[in-house]
Amino acid sequence: MRGAGSGIAPVLPVDRRSSVPVYRQLYDGFRAAILERRLRAGQRIPSTRALALELRISRLPLLNAYEQLVAEGYLVSRTGSGTFVASVPANTPPADRAAARTKPVRGRRPVSRDTDFLLAGGTEPWLGGWGAFRVSEPAVDRFPHETWSRLVGRHARTQRTRPGNLRYGDAMGHAAFREAVASYLRTARAVRCEADQVMAVSGSQQALQLIARVLVDPGSAVWVEEPGYAGARAVLRLRGARLVPVPVDDEGLVVSAGIAHCEKASAAYVTPSHQYPLGMVMSVSRRLQLLDWARRSGAWIVEDDYDSEYRYGSPPIASLQGLDSDSRVIYVGTFSKVLFPSLRLGYVVVPRDLVGRFAAVRDATDIFPATLPQAVLADFILEGHFARHLRRMRALYAERRAALVSGLREELGGALEPVGDEAGMHLVARLAKGIDDRAAAARAARRDVWAMPLSSCYLGRAKRRGFVLGFGGTSRAEISRGVRGLRDALAL
Repeated sequence: MRGAGSGIAPVLPVDRRSSVPVYRQLYDGFRAAILERRLRAGQRIPSTRALALELRISRLPLLNAYEQLVAEGYLVSRTGSGTFVASVPANTPPADRAAARTKPVRGRRPVSRDTDFLLAGGTEPWLGGWGAFRVSEPAVDRFPHETWSRLVGRHARTQRTRPGNLRYGDAMGHAAFREAVASYLRTARAVRCEADQVMAVSGSQQALQLIARVLVDPGSAVWVEEPGYAGARAVLRLRGARLVPVPVDDEGLVVSAGIAHCEKASAAYVTPSHQYPLGMVMSVSRRLQLLDWARRSGAWIVEDDYDSEYRYGSPPIASLQGLDSDSRVIYVGTFSKVLFPSLRLGYVVVPRDLVGRFAAVRDATDIFPATLPQAVLADFILEGHFARHLRRMRALYAERRAALVSGLREELGGALEPVGDEAGMHLVARLAKGIDDRAAAARAARRDVWAMPLSSCYLGRAKRRGFVLGFGGTSRAEISRGVRGLRDALAL
């Protein structure tokens, strides 16, 4: 924080009717803010002139207070730079008010019990870092940063001539972004949509939250793939849904098993183009069977198309939504894995009769999505940068996947068997029976290898053991080191 800005004043109540001199009130206020860590070491504080104007007082008491604080070592003055908070030892006794605030709070403090399950597992060790083989991590070092920066700069410079971009926006999103996404999805994913059906969201996780809010009543049953995506399950549980795990096989979701177990479910969450985590594609017959079930039972299908842009052995798979003639599929996609995660930008394709309802819920949630990143990404797509980036990343990820498969075979022999299609940014490596994948993943994490255990993707008892290995953000050198770390963690 050193040298940042011109200094922001802490809250300094000044009581002119108090018998305590004003300079002492200012001194006490700054001292408490420093000891309570509201002001941190190296943080710049306002000049006496600026603060006097803000507090509407004379500079003299401020000069006296600053002088005393500098003398006692709370502040340090640097000629030509300003006045800064000094480094105060971490074990400095807190001010009286700070001590009072740190006392344990007694008595009942009510919180919703619906969130308890999110805290039950704590932070899993395999989610503790970045690199080999963190799932969902793209090659951010290969992103065209200069092109992106140029587009950001262009839109930042033209804000004055486009004041509408600085005002409140449409709950569904920026018009240019929605047009660009609709055009891309119609061409590349065979999605049936127009721009007025596309909603911009902060990644697929927010999309799932909005979908659950609009379509799922608390207590209603929802099919989820087994094994499947824990993030979707968490959203549905927060909504109060009753999760119905439906097994997957080589053709994807076993629709007949879902019907036998809970035919009257209100919705089904599926990843048909690249099942998460096992990687198979849902067959056409299963897709038609799923659509027929939804039509007959009046259920909804949530299609999460999270990384289908990346297929290496065949062309991209057409969407399930493109086969839907009854407007039963809500289609979800994200740019987090294709571009970079901190972009937090994705989309939902909403059946036209639900657009008003989705927009109303979005307005009540956070009013509308940020306009600037949408405008930049719209140009990124329309000017061809997005397509070029996809082509480069397909080639890179294909190489990295091949290197990972080769490394697993060379270092681990038959102990880990890669499964799933040649697609996406991760693969599943299945373990032999009798090996605890969670314990092995914890040992690997101690070697800075982030291998997600396959058993963590099951809602019920795990029928398969193994690892979900992300390779998108892992270089060839890191892949080699990571495979050796897995070998050591398995004691092979």
